[in-house]
Amino acid sequence: MNIVIMLYFCSMQQQVNIKNKRARFEYELMDQYTAGIVLTGTEIKSIRAGKASIAESFCSFSEQGELFLINMHIEEYSHGGYVNHKTKGDRKLLLQKKEIKKLLKEVQNVGLTIVPLHVFITDKGWAKVRIALAKGKKIHDKRETIKDRENKRQLDRVKKGFRR
Repeated sequence: MNIVIMLYFCSMQQQVNIKNKRARFEYELMDQYTAGIVLTGTEIKSIRAGKASIAESFCSFSEQGELFLINMHIEEYSHGGYVNHKTKGDRKLLLQKKEIKKLLKEVQNVGLTIVPLHVFITDKGWAKVRIALAKGKKIHDKRETIKDRENKRQLDRVKKGFRR
């Protein structure tokens, strides 16, 4: 009985896959990091249910040098009651000190930005976010991306036609 419950619990965790699809289109990604998120009880339950969005979110440093995820939308937990969390808020990210110092230096000196790419749940049940150091694309770069995507779709259609 315990094995069946554990298998169900593990498969449930792997289903949580919240992505920021616009990030790869809007930004040229440099380095990627995996960071932990400081969450309350109702926030993690909503994320495990897949009711979160990072489409409009970004990362910013506080005056103390801590990294925060801004504008991450996590829906209220349906069984939360009066202890429910705010849907949009600043959530602290957990990284090693050397990683935070490197990111802070890159953001201040070079003018890069930090964008969240993907929120997921680990095997241990912890919520993690994959963030990337990114540089904004120009309009002509975005057109190139669209053109490459369309060419890939056409090539896939032609390959699919030959398989039959």
